[in-house]
Amino acid sequence: MQVKAFILFVAVSSVLLSCSTPRSVSTKYYQKHETELDKIETVYKQLYKLKPFSLQFTNKNFDEVALEIMTDSIKYVYTFLINEPRLNDTLRKYGMNLKGTADLISRMKAVKCTWINNLDYNSETGMQSLVFMSIRQLSANLPFVPPKYYILAYFNKPQYYDSEGRLLTGRRLRKTSKINGDVFWRINDKVSYTVSSSFR
Repeated sequence: MQVKAFILFVAVSSVLLSCSTPRSVSTKYYQKHETELDKIETVYKQLYKLKPFSLQFTNKNFDEVALEIMTDSIKYVYTFLINEPRLNDTLRKYGMNLKGTADLISRMKAVKCTWINNLDYNSETGMQSLVFMSIRQLSANLPFVPPKYYILAYFNKPQYYDSEGRLLTGRRLRKTSKINGDVFWRINDKVSYTVSSSFR
């Protein structure tokens, strides 16, 4: 009897979750947290100019972070509890802004943003950059269902999209663009999203 009840629970939950498409859920999430997400992107870009790095929360409680710091020759990866003194010691060592990084961590934790990173890429108008943010799907966690992530891509200038809202490679090519193998969809001219099984 318990097995039948469990199967029924999974089936009903799957139907309920399918009522909201990933596109609508992702767009609604961005609209709800737009001001804070945009601020996170701004703060991160300012900090990245001082020292290239990415930041990831590594547990569900959002109290442990992995910091990947890029130097001219190598990448260093450190893991800290967010209130650990070693975190500030490491930031000082690499000339990073302590107050700004603490602000970034606090803002990311507030909206459950699990990861942020910068990507440089070549476009038809030359080298460009974008900021990636990853947010773990906040819907109910079902047994045997792997987690999904909303990936936001912040571009530094307006992008081109087709009539269905898919990101294009450029104005002339009119070819659907994929980033890390995923199709991205329009939220606004500079922000796109995808839903992925991987946070990065």
